[in-house]
Amino acid sequence: MKAHLEEQAHTPAHSAPHPRRWTALALICAAQFMLILDVTVVNVALPALSADLDLGRTALTWVVTAYTLCFGGLMLLGGRLADALGARRVLLTGLALFTAASLACGLAQNAPVLLAGRIAQGIGAALLSPAALALVTTAFHGAERAKALGAWAAIGGTGSAVGVLLGGALTEGPGWPWVFYVNVPVGLALLATLPKVLPANRAGQTTARLDVPGALLVTTATGALVYGLVQAGDSGWTSAATLLPLLGALALYGLFAAVERASSAPLMDLRMLKRRPVVAGSLLMLIATALLISFFFLGSMQLQHVYGLGAFRTGLLFLPIALTTAIGAHLGSRLVTTAGPRTCATGGLALAALGCLPLTFLTPAANPWATLLPALATASLGLGAVFVAATTTSLGLIAPHEAGLASGIVNTFHEVGGSIGIAAVSTLALTTTTQPTNTGFTAAFTLCAATAATAALTSPFLIPRGTPRPTGGPHGVH
Repeated sequence: MKAHLEEQAHTPAHSAPHPRRWTALALICAAQFMLILDVTVVNVALPALSADLDLGRTALTWVVTAYTLCFGGLMLLGGRLADALGARRVLLTGLALFTAASLACGLAQNAPVLLAGRIAQGIGAALLSPAALALVTTAFHGAERAKALGAWAAIGGTGSAVGVLLGGALTEGPGWPWVFYVNVPVGLALLATLPKVLPANRAGQTTARLDVPGALLVTTATGALVYGLVQAGDSGWTSAATLLPLLGALALYGLFAAVERASSAPLMDLRMLKRRPVVAGSLLMLIATALLISFFFLGSMQLQHVYGLGAFRTGLLFLPIALTTAIGAHLGSRLVTTAGPRTCATGGLALAALGCLPLTFLTPAANPWATLLPALATASLGLGAVFVAATTTSLGLIAPHEAGLASGIVNTFHEVGGSIGIAAVSTLALTTTTQPTNTGFTAAFTLCAATAATAALTSPFLIPRGTPRPTGGPHGVH
């Protein structure tokens, strides 16, 4: 998502600042806010969706993963399109597609239409997000750019927090279609106002080559991986329905690597995956996102199915969990500059594991406000710090000129991590039904605790020693 940052930041000359740049920033952030909100707003509505549209476990899982899968898998291609066709044009196209897809999701009467709408939403988001960031980095310069990027970064935490509360209020109020309908008036208003304030398109690089095969291969490979994980809950881990998609995913990832090596303009520079900081940061981002999105998914289903809470109360309970994630990120940003990302990541993951531990033996008789809430809030506090450690490891411990490529890879792992996480935990928690018992949730939270603990134990060996410089670049890396 930040793949253009370094390229734009090092442009040798730039034009005078755009006179309406701050208005444009506010509108662009509103558009990005919708994309982030749609990751979490659906989670609270899942039980209502399941009941109204008669969705099975597999379809219910894909309602969440189809969006994040296309968002993450096609994001790098969206960035390349913004370079080739102009960021303004690509942003408006992505916004129009996302808005139309949101309307289609709200009108859906069956699973195929809903899932098609979620896929279209993900494609629109993959076009909009990198183009929006490219416009932010070109419209602002010097100290103003730092302020603008700070506003952009704040969208992530607030979008997640508002998403759970809004999802609960809309589901229990006018109904689940409104978690999608809410995007339509906002999208239309942005489509009407953004063209008036965005800078004109710069001439696109008409000779730029787009690695469409690479984008399709990596997205299909991840889709096959998610499908295999989901099938494991229905057919077992040793069945052909599970093993064939998983093996197919491995083959497609291998083909993707071959295509990228042969391409003159690869979607992903695989040489970056030989850099220890990039690998460490990407894995941290994947694990942290997988765990956090799994918490929203599992908690929402457990609170409504096992504990009988309504959608609005579920949203209220998740609001402090989203806020503790933001607090953890704030504390992590201080810790990485003093103790380094290795300590920050290890401590954050250990805290996440400890937070999950009580959930491995939670009973239906327990009060969720006294058990589930503090446990997930503690785990999310640690994950907030891990997100910061992942970013600073991948960007702050490498040379500044490599930050653009590294950022694109890490942000792709961020979106894909949610898809993989939900696929894995839904296999354990929901098995073959969407009316689960507490036993499945206990198994799923045990997997989360084990994953966080394993990552905490391996982080000191994976993450390079050192602290990032404020301006980017390595400092004392070993």
